Amino acid sequence: MQRRNFIGQVSLCTVGLSVHRSGLLAPLHRANNKIVLALVGCGGRGVQVLNGIIKENENTEVKYFCDVNETLKAIPEQIEIHKKKQGYAPRFETDMKKVFDDQDVDAVVIATPEHWHTLAAIWALQAGKHVYVEKNPTLSIWEGQKLVEATKKYNKVLQIGFQNRSAPYGVSAREYIRSGKLGNLVHIKCYNMLGGSKWVARPDTPVPAGLNWDHWQGPARRVPYNPNRHSMTSRGGWLDFWSYGGGALSDDASHVMDLARIALGNPGHPKSVYCTGGNIGFHSAKETPEFLNITYDYGDFAMTCESGSCTNYMTKEGNEVRYGAQWPYWPQNSTRIEIYGTDRLMYLGRHGVGWQVMEKDGKVVDMDKGYFPDKFHQKNFIDAIRTGVAPNADAQQGHLSASLVHLADIAYRTGNRHLIFDGSSESFTNSPEANQLLKGQYHPEFEISENV
Repeated sequence: MQRRNFIGQVSLCTVGLSVHRSGLLAPLHRANNKIVLALVGCGGRGVQVLNGIIKENENTEVKYFCDVNETLKAIPEQIEIHKKKQGYAPRFETDMKKVFDDQDVDAVVIATPEHWHTLAAIWALQAGKHVYVEKNPTLSIWEGQKLVEATKKYNKVLQIGFQNRSAPYGVSAREYIRSGKLGNLVHIKCYNMLGGSKWVARPDTPVPAGLNWDHWQGPARRVPYNPNRHSMTSRGGWLDFWSYGGGALSDDASHVMDLARIALGNPGHPKSVYCTGGNIGFHSAKETPEFLNITYDYGDFAMTCESGSCTNYMTKEGNEVRYGAQWPYWPQNSTRIEIYGTDRLMYLGRHGVGWQVMEKDGKVVDMDKGYFPDKFHQKNFIDAIRTGVAPNADAQQGHLSASLVHLADIAYRTGNRHLIFDGSSESFTNSPEANQLLKGQYHPEFEISENV
């Protein structure tokens, strides 16, 4: 089977230009072109991203590992690994502001829970650092506005961990749709149908030794320590609480909807959002919902998203799909996108899956197999710092994709409402109650300033 010529012409070196064009940022001026990094948030994903950046980019090293949990096993292990690589041992620090104050540090990787992402990124930008911040980059639409403002003001690179923006298959999917080979777009379906189990309440406990619980809570409202909110050894359950994240929707679904936006040519805000759902799978008592059904109205087309954590028969793509030539079984792939045209159907998968186009009876007529894009995204971050060219996943596009999460969660939290959204003012026109959720409530010591 032959792919179309224009698909084969999409190269890794042009992905950034294909996805986003922008004016130049301030390039790195260090004489030897070395980039010194720090990691804030030393869980599994943070270590993975930092090590990927070091691996994919020459003349990079790490000076700090920073976390509020002093007992993480990975920290001394990583310090020893990087000591052998670079000839000196990175330091461990519990206060991110001390890391940001160090003039030796050029760039920081922020892999904390979501409620810290925006504030930590803004502090780092204000300190003159380039920033790689994991998704979901914001906890509210207002935070997205502030992140965009700060990135422009301080003229530094901010790369958001939406890795699919560095994937060639996202660009080729967009070009295929633009070619008209699907026909007129009819509907776009995003899926984030994950497995899970019933959430069970647990009693509060004393704060574990080695954890700065006040700093872990940071911008969030103060509550006693609870093992359902935080784990000393794993990711923990913070996504189950509105104070720290947007539930399953801000986790994997944010990746899926961001990839859909890439394929659709990066549309702006939708005109409205309608959401139904709740704890309808296991009937848990947790705050963020077990399942949501969402419809976004873009005027010329509608996009839906089914997202939750109670469908254990669905599966995410495995390594043989992410890194190999194998395709998923699309009907039970947890995180797929279906793009319906009047002539053909495109299946599009995140994190290396790629896309296939089908006609009747499952006949595959075009395809572009992908590869897990982390390494391309991590390379693009450092390239952007060194050249001054805007990164693939910049603050503005990250804000627009993250807003899809916030719009749906607000519609759910205000009673499964149909909300009309004015994209120019980024506010709702039919619900004062919904507008109250455009901005979160912050602890006084960890507020994001109106003037960033």
